[in-house]
Amino acid sequence: MDREAVLQYVTAKYNTQPEYLWRKYPHYAVLRHQHNRKWYAIIMDVKKENLDQVASQAEDVMDLKLDPEMVELLQTESGFLPAYHMNKSNWISVRISQVARDQICKLIDASYKLTEK
Repeated sequence: MDREAVLQYVTAKYNTQPEYLWRKYPHYAVLRHQHNRKWYAIIMDVKKENLDQVASQAEDVMDLKLDPEMVELLQTESGFLPAYHMNKSNWISVRISQVARDQICKLIDASYKLTEK
């Protein structure tokens, strides 16, 4: 899966349009509920060196809010990292290109449901 596929999924399922809030980070896309304005995801292009990787090129990651138990469990799996710039007990970073589409969609759905209250 890639960034564009994620954006197509949330547009089709939740009618979410990405919001680009920061001039300094023009590719950071916030995904939020229309009714309560809470974020359920953010997609960022992060330098791999900031993700404890050696290469300097950027990689798309997506932060999602999940139950703390799920966050802890996923951090043991390949393709997941502690949340980048978010609370690490409630959010997790997904390396979009390294995780299966079905799993990403399920995690987006879980984050959406968790934040709609």
